[in-house]
Formats: sequence, C-alpha cells, structure tokens
Amino acid sequence: MEYLLQNFNVNFHYQVHFTSQLFSPDNNCLRAYLESQAVHTHLKKILVVLDQGMASHHEGLPQQIASYLKTIKGFELAPEILTIAGGEGVKNDLPLFLNLVNAIDKYKIDRHSYLIGIGGGSLLDLVGFVAAVSHRGVRHIRIPTTVLSQNDSGIGVKNGINFNGKKNFLGAFAPPQAVFNDSRFLTTLEKRDWNSGMVEAVKVALIKDAAFFEWMESRAVALSQGDMADMQELIYRCAALHMQHIGNGGDPFESGSSRPLDFGHWSAHKLEQLTNFELRHGEAVSIGVALDSVYSYLLGWLSENDMQRIIAVLKNMQLPVWHPLLERQDGKDSPVIAGLEEFREHLGGQLTVSLLKNIGQGADVHEMNLEKLYEAAAITKTMQ
Repeated sequence: MEYLLQNFNVNFHYQVHFTSQLFSPDNNCLRAYLESQAVHTHLKKILVVLDQGMASHHEGLPQQIASYLKTIKGFELAPEILTIAGGEGVKNDLPLFLNLVNAIDKYKIDRHSYLIGIGGGSLLDLVGFVAAVSHRGVRHIRIPTTVLSQNDSGIGVKNGINFNGKKNFLGAFAPPQAVFNDSRFLTTLEKRDWNSGMVEAVKVALIKDAAFFEWMESRAVALSQGDMADMQELIYRCAALHMQHIGNGGDPFESGSSRPLDFGHWSAHKLEQLTNFELRHGEAVSIGVALDSVYSYLLGWLSENDMQRIIAVLKNMQLPVWHPLLERQDGKDSPVIAGLEEFREHLGGQLTVSLLKNIGQGADVHEMNLEKLYEAAAITKTMQ
C-alpha cells in the first residue's frame, strides 16, 4: 500500500529570568523582553491574569502592573487585569476556565498577543491551558510567585486542569514564551507553601544530582527557617535541572511512559485528590518521595543510611513523610496504593515508576510489589 510520510521538527526555546521587584519602573527585565518581540506594523495586546492572594499581600500591585505594562512600546494592555483566586481550586472550576477563554475573545487576544499569568502553579496551569486552546495557541508568559512554581511547574511545558476528580486530566503541552521569577513575591508566602515548594528540589536532586542533595542536606534547617539567599540558590539549581531534563531528556512532551521527574508523584497525586487538596502538592510529594525512597531501600537498591538521610532532610524542611491513607482502611486496600492502576492508565498503559538506585541516580521499574509498599508505608510511619 502506498503512503505519504510527514516528518518535521519544531524548535522551542524560552528564557527563565531571575530578578526582584519585576514591576518596579526601573526594572527593565520584562520591558526589554517584550519590546524585543514588538513589531512596527501593529500593536500587540497583553491580557493579565493575577492571583487574588498576591493582590491582597502586595498593596497596589494591580496598579503597579498596569502602570508598568502601559509603558512598553508596541503593546496595548487590555482594559482590565483579571484577578482570580489562586490555589488548586481554580483547576477544578470549569466555568472559570471558560470565562478566561471568553476573555481571550472579548479582548481580542490573537495568536501574536500575550496572556500573562501571575501566581502559583495552579493558576499558571490554568492560564497556560487557556492559552494553549484559544485560537489553537496564544503566546503566554509565566510569572510564578511560589517556591514550587519558580523551581518546577512554572518553568516547564505542562498546562492543565482537573476533570472528573482526576488531576490534570485535561491539558496540553505548550511551552511559555518566557518565565520571570521575582524573588520578592516569595516574601509573603505562608510557611507551608515556602517549605512544601522545596520538595521538588529534593526530588530532582535525588534522581540527578547527589551534590545538590548534599548541599540541601547541609542547609535544610536554614532553608525551612526562611533564609532567602539559600532559597534563591535552591530555586535556581532546581530550575536548571528541570530545564536540562525537559530539553535534553529526549521526550519533552512525555510521549513515552518514563517520567523520572515524577519521582514520588504516583502516590502524591492520589493523596491530593483523596484529601480534597487539603494537602499541599509539595506535602503530598514529600510523602511520596519518602514512600518510594523506603521502597527502594526494601528492594536492596538504596542503603539504609541513605534512606534515613532522605527522610531526615524532608523532616528538617518541616515536611510530612507519612499519611494515614497509606494504610489499609477497614480491611480494604489503601486507596492510595490502589491508585497505582489509575497512574498506569494516566501513563498510557505501561506502569513506569521512578525509584532510586543511589542518591543522585534514579531508575525505572514497571511493577510494584504491594506487600513491600505496605511495608514501606509502615516504616515511614515509624519515622514521621
């Protein structure tokens, strides 16, 4: 049978900037980027979606943003800044998603205009998905405002919302045009959000960079107590490792089943759902990292000493390592461990879970021993 073969490559590139007080009149970072993208034939448009919590904690922020963006040559700011609630709830709100799509239409944000999201990872996931599906792709800029979004979710290529009780069931891979990390936004974070955001750095160090893990091991207490200089270094190094994997790992849009950056996440996603997102994402990932580290130890891959070091770092960062839902409930299987099947479905058929051969060396497995998982959960319970 005759057939035609189509084959082409698409080159993506974007910069992640690190700055402070991004919208100060004398900060040229965002202005210089946007003006480099301007064209002389017509004005491009900008629509901003802002986390309500940021607006509340940073007095006058919407006005400051508007004043700054109105000075950028070649661009026209939409008449209003859309201020919405932050947090995981926005990813469960389908009417909100449609309202933002309608705003793209209302303000005539075309494929050459920009949608800017300013907030935590959940808001950025939502805004990125709105950009990805409107006009089959509107350019979007991310301005992450939490530790978790500055070092992981905000600098990657994933966007999405939750659907039918399943995390990120609807979504798209759509790289941002640029990312701007403003350290000043971290100063108003709740302690839980400050601490829980660090676990993605622990995760990526465990699978890729032993020296980075050792650095965090030595600085864990200072980090949990709010040391900003250490946090800026953690965010930079974590972001660099994530970007390196996305760009050089050979599967940026996760066409296959291997997802080493999801170490500790198979149980975390289920824990978030089962607790109605009472657990922060980072807290759930911390529990997942602890569980899979102990499981790696039970397989004989990870030494007992290294397993204990990992648990100690998480605890020194004031993060949880266990949850009651990891136990059997009234004689039935743990709903978290039962969620392995759902994770397999999410991956597309073959179960692939990242574990640890050593600190700094991840490895994939395609099956999990349920009794060993319960044993691992029991061990983490004693170490909490």
